[in-house]
Amino acid sequence: MQFLDRLASMVDRLAAYPVWEVALEFALIWLVVFAVMRFVQGTRAAGALKGFLLVLVLVTLASRVLGGTGSFQRLGLLYDRFLALVAIALIVIFQPELRRALVRLGETPFLRGTPKDIKHVVAEISAAATYLSRAKFGAIIAVERSIGLSGLVEGGTVLNAELSSRLLQTIFFPGSALHDLAVIIRGRTIHSAGVQLPLAEPEDMPEEGLGSRHRASVGLSKECDAIVIVVSEETGSVRIAERGRLSDRYSPAELGPELERRLTSAMRRAARTAPAPHAAAASDPNEASIAGHMALADEPHRHTET
Repeated sequence: MQFLDRLASMVDRLAAYPVWEVALEFALIWLVVFAVMRFVQGTRAAGALKGFLLVLVLVTLASRVLGGTGSFQRLGLLYDRFLALVAIALIVIFQPELRRALVRLGETPFLRGTPKDIKHVVAEISAAATYLSRAKFGAIIAVERSIGLSGLVEGGTVLNAELSSRLLQTIFFPGSALHDLAVIIRGRTIHSAGVQLPLAEPEDMPEEGLGSRHRASVGLSKECDAIVIVVSEETGSVRIAERGRLSDRYSPAELGPELERRLTSAMRRAARTAPAPHAAAASDPNEASIAGHMALADEPHRHTET
C-alpha cells in the first residue's frame, strides 16, 4: 500500500510545522479561493471554473495514485506536461473575466466630480427618466466615471452638448434620428448619442424576457465602472446597472436618491485614494469645471427591445 504510506508520510511532515504557520497558509489559500469564486459568482465562468477544477483534481489524483506506484511513470510524465498547459487554458477560457479583473484593479479614481456636479447630473437624468418612464419611451443613459468608454462602445454621433433633461427627452423621442441605441454623458455634457453598447449574454440576465436594452446596460457595466440607467419601452420601468448587476425597478421618486447615493459613494472613494488638490487649483473655477467634466461621464443609450 504504497499510496497509504506516502499519505502517512505527508501527514507526519505536516505535523512537524508550527500550527500557526499551517493555519495562516490555509487561511490565505481560502481567501484566494473565496475571492476568485466571489468574482465569478453569477457568471458563466463559475460553471466553467467548477468543471475545470473537477477535471484538474481527478487528473491529479489519478496521476499520484497510479504514477506513485512506479508502474505508470509515463502517466506522471504526461501529467507534468499537462500542468504546463493549464496556465494557457486558464487564459483562453477565462479571458473575459481576467480582462474585467485587470480593468477593475486598474480603476484609478483620481478623476472626480464635485457634489454640485453630481446634483446637476442626477437632477437632469432623473427628470428625463421620469418623463420617459411615464411615456414608455425606451432609453439607455450611461454615466462614465474613471474608465473611459471609447474602447467599449461603437458608432454614435458626437454632440458635446450641455446636459439637460429636455435634450435627453428629445433624443429618446420615438422617430428622432438618434432615439435608438444609447447616449453617453461625460461630466456635465452629453458626449454622444446613438451609441452601440456591448450586449451581455442572456444567461447573465437576472430575469427572463428582458430585452436588448437591459442586456446592453449589463454588458457595458460588466466591462467598466460606468453606471447605466435603462428605461423599458414595454413597461416604463427604470433600473440601474452597475458592476454587471441589474437592480430592481425604481419608481421616479426613488431613482434620484439612489443614483445620487451611488455617484456620491464613488466620489468619496475617490477622495480617500486621490491626492489632495493644490490650493491654487482648487481656487480656479475653470480647472474645477474641467475636473468635474472628466470625473463623471454619462452616456445615454437606447436599444430596441426584443
